[in-house]
Amino acid sequence: MRIALGTDHAGFRLKEKVKELLESLGHEVTDFGTFSEDSVDYPKFIRPAAEAVARGDAERAIVFGGSGNGEAMAANKVRGVRCALCWSEESARLSRQHNDANVLSLGQRLVPEELALTIVRVWLTTEFEGGRHAKRIELLDA
Repeated sequence: MRIALGTDHAGFRLKEKVKELLESLGHEVTDFGTFSEDSVDYPKFIRPAAEAVARGDAERAIVFGGSGNGEAMAANKVRGVRCALCWSEESARLSRQHNDANVLSLGQRLVPEELALTIVRVWLTTEFEGGRHAKRIELLDA
C-alpha cells in the first residue's frame, strides 16, 4: 500500500516509529515531514499528506501531532479525505468499518507508542463494511 505521512514537531518521534513499522511491513511510504522536533506549523505538513490521498498518489495517510486534533482538522479540510482521530484499537477498527477512513490521526502525547503501533496495524488491515454505511460515506463526500 502507498501511505503518506505528515507530522508536526510534537508527533515527530511517533512518525519515525510508525514509518519503521510501515516499511518493515512492505508498504511504500512518502514522508512529507517534518523531519525534526523543531517547532513548525502543522498544516504545512499535514495538508500535503492529505492531498496525496485526495489525488490518488497515496491510498492512505497517517498524520501525527501532540494530540492529533489539529492534524485531523487540517486533513479533513481536503475534499475526499475522511480523517479519523483514533486512540484505541476499537476506534481504529470502527473508523475503517463504518467510516472508510482514509487518513488516520494519532496524538504522540496521548497514545503510548506500543498502542499507537497496534492502532496502525488494526487500521491498515480493517476493511470497510459498506452496506448501510456506504450511503453515509456518499453523503460525507458530496
